[in-house]
Amino acid sequence: MKNSKEIAVNYRGIAKNKCSMPALKLIISGIFAGAFIAFGAFGSQVVGSSVADPGLARLLGAFVFPVGLTLVCCVGTELFTGNSLLVLPLLEKQVDLKGVLRNWGLVYLGNLIGSLLVACLVVYSHLPSIFGGALADTMTAAAVSKTSLSFGDALMRGILCNILVCLAVWLSFAANEQAGKIIGLYLPTMLFVLSGFEHSIANMYFIPAGMMSAAVYGAGSVPITMGGFLLNNLLPVTIGNLIGGAAFTAAGLYLLFGSNDNA
Repeated sequence: MKNSKEIAVNYRGIAKNKCSMPALKLIISGIFAGAFIAFGAFGSQVVGSSVADPGLARLLGAFVFPVGLTLVCCVGTELFTGNSLLVLPLLEKQVDLKGVLRNWGLVYLGNLIGSLLVACLVVYSHLPSIFGGALADTMTAAAVSKTSLSFGDALMRGILCNILVCLAVWLSFAANEQAGKIIGLYLPTMLFVLSGFEHSIANMYFIPAGMMSAAVYGAGSVPITMGGFLLNNLLPVTIGNLIGGAAFTAAGLYLLFGSNDNA
């Protein structure tokens, strides 16, 4: 098992590969990661909608959601939020800003495609009709709740979320075996979901799936607009995720465990 200093050294090579990966491969990897996060998000809604007590529903949903990040880390795909950690090797001058921004942009696009693909398949395969339509109601209510946040609330919840997500990814790097990776990432991921923090890539599934469920099943009474999705949630949450992951976690880990020796 690696300590944080060893992880920081190891991550230099990982980061160089991420920043030099061909564009098409980055996008495809991002599509898989977005789909994986959407699978976990949908699973959390399935289990949550089957329980009447809201507190228990949230707990059970938080228990299931980490399946998505488990797939991302164990399969080895590219997730925008976790890649906020690229700021650490950037500060070490192991990668350049152009490479980091290129990675973020292409991976974000891939994540969006993968999340939307799963949202479409879920809704139009009529899965939300299970539990007598309770799942469709849950999906729509989640989208309404997320698009009703103020810009500041969404931003701050995004910051809090990606501190935990990046720490989850960091802990997964400590282990040499898959079981250890899963244990390391599981609890921080579960905690962010249980706490109600906001994850931009998960919301690329949650909100479009809720919008489509409202249209297909007539679920919910509050309209969800594309502007509400993009401006009320995705924009502030993405900014918050970058602040939490890059400025707080990655920069903090650099100060604690990074090196300027360019070794």
